[in-house]
This record gives sequence, C-alpha cells and structure tokens, in this order.
Amino acid sequence: MIIKHLDDLLGTDAEVDGGTWISRRFLLRRDGMGFSLHDTIIKAGTETAIHYPHHLEAVYCVGGDGEIEDLATGAVHPLRDGSLYALDRHDRHIVRGGREDMRLVAVFNPPLTGREVHDEDGGFPLITEEDEAAAGAPA
Repeated sequence: MIIKHLDDLLGTDAEVDGGTWISRRFLLRRDGMGFSLHDTIIKAGTETAIHYPHHLEAVYCVGGDGEIEDLATGAVHPLRDGSLYALDRHDRHIVRGGREDMRLVAVFNPPLTGREVHDEDGGFPLITEEDEAAAGAPA
C-alpha cells in the first residue's frame, strides 16, 4: 500500500515548477502502478503549448478555471471544476489558465519517471528502464 500526502511533496524534488505550471508528482514509474499521477496547478493567466508524442494523458479539473485548445481543429473548450479531457491521440494542444489558478489531477501512461523535462515542442521524452539504469536511478 502506498500512502502519500500533498504536504509531503511540497518543497521536494517531487514538486516541479515549469514556470506556467507546478506539478506535484504523487506516483511515478518507480511506484510500480503502471501509470503516474500528478496534482498540477496551471497558473492564472498563463498559456502552455503541449504535445506528448510518447504518452497518453487524462486530466480532471478539481478547481479553478481555464481552457484547452485543440491545435488540430482550433476548437477551444472551457475547463472548470468537474471537467475532464483525455489526450487519446497524442493531441497537440494549448492549456490556458483563467482568472484563477486551475488545479488538475493528471494521469500519464506510460508512467513518468519524474526526470522528464518539456522539450521545445512541449513534450516529454520517453525515458526507458534502460535509461534509468544507465543513469543510476531506481526504475
């Protein structure tokens, strides 16, 4: 059984500030769940272009407001408490924070390791177990 609390993540390497967002990483690949789970804040009034070519992501909004734009279609969808979006086609998109910070719960498959950094396209590389072993990090 894995038990964690948000307070235990704050101020550690499990809390990552991406400038327009802050990701608190509850579950990563090393936890062995087959997915990773993140509590993410999208800062009010910000815009972030994202594309995950190697990962599927489902996101549930639990607070605040914002919007997501599908770059393939130009469709813009409002996000608020209770909204869900799933990037089932590795969709290129823009997430915009609204009037207040937006709090999201995100699930990634395959799970993130925690070492990923957004590239110039707004995506994460696929870090394999072999990459982790070569870096000396727990898989």
